[in-house]
Amino acid sequence: MTSTLRPVARDITLTDPATIDPGLSHLVGPGETPLLAETIGQSLARTVAAYPDNDALLDLYGDKHFTYQEFHRRVLRLASGLHAAGYRKGDRIGVWSPNRWEWMVLQFATAEIGAILVCINPTYRTRELTYAVNQSGIRALFSAGRFKDSNYRAMVGTVEHTFDRPYRETVFFGSERWEELANHAVVDLTPVRESLDPFDPINIQYTSGTTGMAKGATLTHHNVLNNGYLIGERLNYTDADRVVVPVPFFHCFGMVIGILAAVTHGAATIIPGPAFDPESTLEAAHHGQATSLLGVPTMFMAELQVLDHLREKGKTLDLSRLRTGVMAGTSCPTRTMREIIEILGIEEIGICYGMTETSPVNHQTMPDDPVDKRVETVGRVGPHLEVKIVDADGSGRTVPRNVQGELLVRGYSVMQGYWDMPEKTAEAVDADGWMHSGDLGVMDDEGYVQITGRIKDMVIRGGENIYPREVEEFLYEHPDIADVQVIGVPDEKYGEELMAWIILDEDAVGAGRTLSSDDVRAFCDGKLARFKVPKYIHLTDAFPMTISGKVRKVEMREKAIGILGLYTHGNNGNNGNNGENS
Repeated sequence: MTSTLRPVARDITLTDPATIDPGLSHLVGPGETPLLAETIGQSLARTVAAYPDNDALLDLYGDKHFTYQEFHRRVLRLASGLHAAGYRKGDRIGVWSPNRWEWMVLQFATAEIGAILVCINPTYRTRELTYAVNQSGIRALFSAGRFKDSNYRAMVGTVEHTFDRPYRETVFFGSERWEELANHAVVDLTPVRESLDPFDPINIQYTSGTTGMAKGATLTHHNVLNNGYLIGERLNYTDADRVVVPVPFFHCFGMVIGILAAVTHGAATIIPGPAFDPESTLEAAHHGQATSLLGVPTMFMAELQVLDHLREKGKTLDLSRLRTGVMAGTSCPTRTMREIIEILGIEEIGICYGMTETSPVNHQTMPDDPVDKRVETVGRVGPHLEVKIVDADGSGRTVPRNVQGELLVRGYSVMQGYWDMPEKTAEAVDADGWMHSGDLGVMDDEGYVQITGRIKDMVIRGGENIYPREVEEFLYEHPDIADVQVIGVPDEKYGEELMAWIILDEDAVGAGRTLSSDDVRAFCDGKLARFKVPKYIHLTDAFPMTISGKVRKVEMREKAIGILGLYTHGNNGNNGNNGENS
């Protein structure tokens, strides 16, 4: 199977900043730091030569500890084994597993021979696995045996006969076949390395696929290596940093913001466990003497709660070395950001914003940005990237500063395309190389961007456009609300009404307090326009989430119809489309 991909990013010339009207929402990022013109394998070799005895990888759950020299040896052994087994440049090799040391070795070994690593969500089940294997044309699948309720070995056995050619084999970590490949004698791969180009595709990342089947964003060495490197530069990483990565490796957050940002600077990657656990993550920061911690907002919220419980029990953790980190994946509540700075003491923590299709970061806050910019915006456009905000009416007109519109990005980090989906690629990336994010944002006079919502999340109530993010930010100010998500649900009179799913603060729960629609209405009275006040309130312990930490609003809307009993009294159900398309 071959893929139809667009011309690579080196064909895109960014706009001369001097020609841009400063009154418009249009900026080109700084270009002082040169882009790396090398493959992932070449970059790793440079790091190993500079810092051979530095810690490269600590898997605290798997009890593995490698220096860069030891890690590189593991990578070369597996790369040699893969090449000896007949795997070549451009072959797709899948990985289906939670976080573990073998995952990281495989990431670099496939890059070493030019194979394309296909990242498969470890929560997938057989139907989704089969789709990913066949859609991308995987030749070999590397997998964990089992984890929690996922029996990967059994699931593969059930559907392996449906995998299309060129599929050859499944290799389970720890199996005899894994040991054979991973402990192969190192051979001279120089001819292979010389055949590789930084603009070769090296990774396929499947998007969540909330509407229709998932799309495989195809990324190059140049895309992900430079994105990781520049993120690390903006976090002021050095070879003395130690980075805790509790976010999943299969997603760009773990693989790029986590692993590649660390490796390009000779820093250590610390794996606290196969999946996120707040106490294990904090203990990893303590025992690993971490300087950087990554997470999505819900992870940091959970860690703050655990830290409170541990302190109540008289248990102390030394987190004093934590100075920086990244919060990304979804919008961050302002209050949570301030608590991370004040309680966890991560004073230099940054917000990263982007999408899988931009490898993934295109905006980032800086350690010396004013606190209000670091808690209320996603920062400014990254190096060697160009951003503009255009009118969401489809005209393509760039809007003035401080006016909302759709955010577009272009430059080195934009994907080559969706694997074997030229029509979907053309919908996302236009002929001029602009990636259309689908996100609504506002650029202020200093170039900082605030993400105000998703075009598809917009709720239309009686002709009024409502952006849930605005309502959520206001409700976060309520002292009894720990987290909130606002969605649109069908309504016969107005087309849609607002519904707020609320997680109560632990203190409120402990004191027996609750929140009703009347309570929320009273809190909003005089502060929010009446049409923005949620009609329905649903108290919950958790939101439906993807494994990468994004709230599944589509699933929330589906569940809301049942929770509210909207179609139990003869309603014909046609209004359901309004809720789904909000």
